Amino acid sequence: MSSIKENVRCILNELPPTVYLVAAAKTRMPIEIEEAIDAGVRIIGENYVQEAEEAHLAIGNLAQWHFIGHLQTNKVKKAVEIFDMIETVDSLELACEIDKRCKQIGKVMSVLIEVNSGCESQKSGVLPEAVASLAEAISALSNVRLMGLMTMGPQVGGPEDSRPYFVATRRVFEEIVLLHLPNVEMKYLSMGMTNSYRVALEEGANMVRIGTLIFGERD
Repeated sequence: MSSIKENVRCILNELPPTVYLVAAAKTRMPIEIEEAIDAGVRIIGENYVQEAEEAHLAIGNLAQWHFIGHLQTNKVKKAVEIFDMIETVDSLELACEIDKRCKQIGKVMSVLIEVNSGCESQKSGVLPEAVASLAEAISALSNVRLMGLMTMGPQVGGPEDSRPYFVATRRVFEEIVLLHLPNVEMKYLSMGMTNSYRVALEEGANMVRIGTLIFGERD
């Protein structure tokens, strides 16, 4: 069985230098996360604020911390203390709460809008046709900086099943770029996970969120 370090090095060797690797660390122990950082991971992705708090206490700022799960407004106060980026903003209400809590601690939070590119009722995220208006509203907030978009893609099926979702998200990304919104820097397109990141790269992703391929299957 290959080690976390070997896995990270293989992935980093494969990824173009312009692509950011987010190590999705849900349920992982701090010692495992540290091993990934030692191997060259620069961004840790966490799905739960409480888990992230424990890992952050153990590891600190050896890496950047991205929130990649569904964020409830009642968890924002703690989240803005821990994270460098929140990838899953899916409403103006959430963006305003992030803005308010960041004002209180003198921080500007980088965020991505989560796009529900498959228009799936069971998933969080903003429908593609609503992204532009949310981006415009976020651009008016002083302590939130919109830096791009993210999408999940389908949870089941093969890698190719994700391609239409990625194509749709890339299209929305390009539309937002053309709006030239103030206080918005469309820099990151976060798409693709362990089973689909190669397809995501083909469709323009420059940030991928990989967990199983780094850490192995969860127990």
